[in-house]
Amino acid sequence: MPFALFPLMLCVFSVGSAELVVAGVLPAIAGDLDVSLSDAGLLVTAYALGVVVLGPLVTLASSRVPRTPLLLGLMGLFTASNVLAALAPTYAVLMSARVLSAITHCTLFAVCIVIAGSLAEKGKEASAVSRVAVGLNLATVLGVPLGVLLEEHFGWRSAFWSIAGLSLLALALVAWRPPVAPVPAAGGSDVAGGVGAELRVLRNRTVQIAILLTALAMAGVFTAYTFVNPILTSMGGFDDSTVSWLLLLVGCGSLIGNLIGGKLADRALMPSLVGVLAVLGADLALMALGGEVPWLLLVLLVVFGAAYFAVMPGLQARILKGAGDGAPTLAIAINIGAFNIGIAFGAWFGGQLLGWDLGLRVVIAASALLSWLAMSLAANELRKDRRAERTAAVPSPVDPAPVPRVPATADASTD
Repeated sequence: MPFALFPLMLCVFSVGSAELVVAGVLPAIAGDLDVSLSDAGLLVTAYALGVVVLGPLVTLASSRVPRTPLLLGLMGLFTASNVLAALAPTYAVLMSARVLSAITHCTLFAVCIVIAGSLAEKGKEASAVSRVAVGLNLATVLGVPLGVLLEEHFGWRSAFWSIAGLSLLALALVAWRPPVAPVPAAGGSDVAGGVGAELRVLRNRTVQIAILLTALAMAGVFTAYTFVNPILTSMGGFDDSTVSWLLLLVGCGSLIGNLIGGKLADRALMPSLVGVLAVLGADLALMALGGEVPWLLLVLLVVFGAAYFAVMPGLQARILKGAGDGAPTLAIAINIGAFNIGIAFGAWFGGQLLGWDLGLRVVIAASALLSWLAMSLAANELRKDRRAERTAAVPSPVDPAPVPRVPATADASTD
């Protein structure tokens, strides 16, 4: 990984860990702060709402700030919010710290992705985005388990202290070696195009469909993935004590899928998205049919993790391509909100299906259908792109050159 991308990856790892680790330490928080487990669960809900509702507003408000100072400011606020969480004497203070952290989430992710794309060679943007997005993989694979391990030995506050320390390291690296692409020779600036430019990008149909595609794809993933624990234990017959290790294997598959997805998207963006979503749907369909075979279920879950994260670089690259060089930050921020909306809908939808006593097979089958629906939307966009390319390749008709008019000459003969 180029060093310029490493601080961005570390920023994403810190933010992803802060978002996810709370779920692993909720019982400890509830016991220490003397609140119910359901009230402690609102720390997760409040964070998600902060990301979806407040994140784009922060992005708009900071649209005229140069990217490096913006990244430094956001990381400073994020670090402070985790220090506040670690010190929180009451539930209300901890809730305030979580909301403060959530306010930075959307814009931090968006700025990291935009900077990564600007640092990449033309045609290599998706690979650069995938390298930065490795931080999110690592947050899932390492950040959450390590946070739980720290909580077991040193208490839940140590998880937030560790995230604050990582954030401070990321902040120092960004300040030392700002990861900003050089300004083009033809002119340009590190400052975004302002509120008007950011809002105009949202009128771009390609951007709108890409955001819808993100929400639909994530709904397809999380309709099933939300219930991966009972899928492993109730359907696959695995022992509860092995679940964390099995999920680690799924996480390793996601790391590989993320890097492969970036390279595929660089070569053929929309065809790769169509193909990966098709594989994701097929994998889930096979899981619904054969998930009771333990070794097959494990293989299918590893492929599932790889396909899920292989989709992500392409979705972000599609936004960057649709938004162009003018003002992509708000579009990326809203796309991150779409990730969270898709996750929330998928978890709700899968829960509804289980509430109707339809069973895990139906939940997984519904996940497959949603993934294929996302594939159909991507395929339709691919057809439109190819039609537009063919139209652009056909030369426009050229008017025939006018025939020069020869002046009439008088006849030399006379009667």
